[in-house]
Amino acid sequence: KNRNKSIAMTNNNQFLFESRISSITDGGGSTVTSTAPDEDGSSGTLFFVTSYSNFEKLAHGPRGTQAKLSIHIYRFNPQDGSMCLLNILGDGNQVLNPAFSRFHPDLNVIYTCTEDIENNGQIFAYKLNANGEATQLSQVDAGGTSTCYLTIDKARTHLLAVNYWDSTLAVIPISPSTGEFTGNIHSMYDPKGGKGMVAAAKKDGGVNHSCNDDSTIKMRQADPHSHALVLDPYVGTIAYVPDLGKDLIREFFYDRESASIEMELNILPSGLCTGKPDGPRYFEFHPLYNIAYVVNELSSTVAVFSVDRALINEIAIAAANREPMERFKGRSTLKLIQSISTIPCAFPHSMNTCGRLTVHQSGRFVVVSNRGHQSIAIFRIMSKGVRAGELKSVGYFHTRGETPRHFQFDSSGQYLIVANQDSDSIAVFNFNLCSGEIQYTGNEYRVPSPNFVCCCPIQDDDDALPVAPTEAVEEMFQNPCINGGRSPSPPDSDLESEDSTVPTSKDAYLSEQLAKAHREIEELRRQLAIMQRPEE
Repeated sequence: KNRNKSIAMTNNNQFLFESRISSITDGGGSTVTSTAPDEDGSSGTLFFVTSYSNFEKLAHGPRGTQAKLSIHIYRFNPQDGSMCLLNILGDGNQVLNPAFSRFHPDLNVIYTCTEDIENNGQIFAYKLNANGEATQLSQVDAGGTSTCYLTIDKARTHLLAVNYWDSTLAVIPISPSTGEFTGNIHSMYDPKGGKGMVAAAKKDGGVNHSCNDDSTIKMRQADPHSHALVLDPYVGTIAYVPDLGKDLIREFFYDRESASIEMELNILPSGLCTGKPDGPRYFEFHPLYNIAYVVNELSSTVAVFSVDRALINEIAIAAANREPMERFKGRSTLKLIQSISTIPCAFPHSMNTCGRLTVHQSGRFVVVSNRGHQSIAIFRIMSKGVRAGELKSVGYFHTRGETPRHFQFDSSGQYLIVANQDSDSIAVFNFNLCSGEIQYTGNEYRVPSPNFVCCCPIQDDDDALPVAPTEAVEEMFQNPCINGGRSPSPPDSDLESEDSTVPTSKDAYLSEQLAKAHREIEELRRQLAIMQRPEE
């Protein structure tokens, strides 16, 4: 019995160590920094949870409770997956419907944006402390309606915002040292070319975007609807924008010098072109393979694309030389290689829409939420041969609530926190690093209409551990034979996803990850010693 426990613990240790060194992403595919637990079991990791506060201002129709205060901040306990509520803030009339948040890669700063189909979205920047205090640094207009996604560029000097309702894209300057906004919108891009909206808002006789019937879809897709913006993780010069309204992935040239979206280089379908709507919602890169994943909200599918990294590099070199970009028009950096359903084949597609997609930080799993089927769909990522990066279903797991709009992994990747929007709850699950299955921990918290969960690993300079990287860890980045012949992405490659926190240099990254791995190994050894004690 004890021998089996030892084997399981050793395997878990291996997974933890590998995920620390080889991954750049956290379960949004975003990288989050692990922090060692304090003596009381708590950690420096906070969860920033936002809520809807005014349903009339939304394109869709939540069925939960409107929040009077739209932000909850929790401290996470990695020992048992429990959370302690530290703070509630954000007047629901002022911080109205915050529905997407991003934690700064280098600073204890979080950005959150409001969702409003009548008025321009607002983006708030908050300074976070480990005790849960949130001090507003600045606020800026997003330049469009129903702001739904935020991205920080590689230089950490601009934040890119996506406005779902009118489909516009905004670039806003931020301070790389403080994270606060240093001005208003620097540049804008409108895929509609300045044309007005065709569809009406819900309160003006328009459809409820929560539904998935034919008549609703027809009106949802009468206009473009940008839903995300992800910069390529290699050079940060291609902006990928899923257009839910037109079933397209748009590829833009992002000029890093002028900090502006200059040109639409290409468009391609987000799925198999079956004649039925797909509705691409989120886009994410794999941390190791030249692969990207798109979740299609309306068709309940995940589309897998190969990525032409050589073409991306060619575009980047041309941009650096200030060459005209016209010769790249019509050339796509993506190629569809697989489409797989997120729900059981017999379940009605009209009763489900997908929420979030993420790549687990280990690079071994893709995770998707199903709103309607009320489940988390988990896929194993194939790792060998020509099918490396493609997906195979692990299973579907009930979220113990309704409408799982969003979810997030903790820093270790061993816990999954799910926001069940329409049952006013967030639930915590164990994530099995070997099988990819999840199990309910029993930890559940009441939050009105939760729509986004952001992992915030608060960093304290006084606690920094200056550990020199070892030859073994360096070899992980230099020897292409490690990891099945595929070198991991360099630590400064910024895999874009929700709430990324990517270290800014390789040495800092290696030192930080090695220190964390040492702490985790010691904790695992301690637990192993306890389990190997003779039973009384």
